[in-house]
Amino acid sequence: MAFIHTSDRTAASAEALARDFKNVVSDAEELLRALGKDGNAELDEMRTRVRASLDQARDRLGELQSSVVGGAKAAAGATDEYVHHNPWAAVGFSVVVGGLIGYLIGRR
Repeated sequence: MAFIHTSDRTAASAEALARDFKNVVSDAEELLRALGKDGNAELDEMRTRVRASLDQARDRLGELQSSVVGGAKAAAGATDEYVHHNPWAAVGFSVVVGGLIGYLIGRR
């Protein structure tokens, strides 16, 4: 069961990272709008390149987010299935890990 919680945390971390990146993209787009339409050709070209890069980054982020969330859900499902089919192995593993952690903490 501890594995499921870890997978949930991984998915939550991936979603938080995706949200933060979307905020950065939104802020960059807002900055581009704030620059307004200046008659400078170089600025217009740069604005076009930055907008294309932002669009591409947004698309890749969507793909990455779907992939990470899907992988985390698949891992959680596989772990849940394994624990249901092998409960004593899961209990034994938990006891070993707990004992190891207790031993390491006791050495301090």
